[in-house]
Amino acid sequence: MMRIAVILLILFISNEVMADIYKFTDTDGRVYYTNLPRHGLYKRNIRTKYYTDINVPRHGLYKRIIKSKILHYSNNYASNYPGKVRTFSGANKKRFAELIEQAAYRHQVDAKLVHAVIQTESAYNSTAQSPAGAVGLMQLMPDTARRFGVTDRNDPDQNVDGGTRYLKHLINLFNPNLDLAVAAYNAGENAVIRHNNSIPPYPETQNYVKQVLALYNH
Repeated sequence: MMRIAVILLILFISNEVMADIYKFTDTDGRVYYTNLPRHGLYKRNIRTKYYTDINVPRHGLYKRIIKSKILHYSNNYASNYPGKVRTFSGANKKRFAELIEQAAYRHQVDAKLVHAVIQTESAYNSTAQSPAGAVGLMQLMPDTARRFGVTDRNDPDQNVDGGTRYLKHLINLFNPNLDLAVAAYNAGENAVIRHNNSIPPYPETQNYVKQVLALYNH
C-alpha cells in the first residue's frame, strides 16, 4: 500500500538526461520528489536518469515521460506503465486467479475488486516492493500485515488473504462509499477520516481511486 505522494513536474527534456532529484517528507509522512526544490527542507536524494517507456527499471522509483512532457513520479509500477503492466501481469493474473477467488469468497469481497486493487498495486508481481516498504501482490505494509495476521508478506497466499481482509474492513468502515474504502487502502483509513470522510487531496490517492474503480467497473 502506497503512502508516497505523486509529484507532476513539467519538464522539457530529452529521452535520457541526468538530473538531481530532491526529497522532502512532510509531518504526515508523505514523501515528495522534485528537481526544483521550493524551499530548504528539500534534500538532494538521487542523481538519476529519466526513462522512457521503452527503457523501464523493474524496481525503485519509477519515472515515466508521457507525451505531454509531464514527468510522473511514483512508486506504483501499475499506474506508471499501463502498457508494460498488461504484458507483465497476464500470466501472473491466471496463476493467482484461484488464490484470489478463494480469499474473496472467505472474506465476502467481490473478487473483481480484489483483482482491481492487485492490478493497480503490483500488476500481479508477487515480489514487488515499494520504496516505502510495501510488499507483495497487495503491497502490504508491516503494520497492516501484523494487524491482519500476516506473518510472511512475501507469501502470496498470506499477502492476498491479509490484503483482502483489510479491504473488507475498509468496505465495512466506510459503507456504502466504496471510493472511500479504496482511498483508505492507498492512503490509510486515518487519512480519510482526518479529511472528514472524503478522498484525501493527495494526487496519488485520487488517481489511485480512479484507476481501481475503472478496472472494477470495466
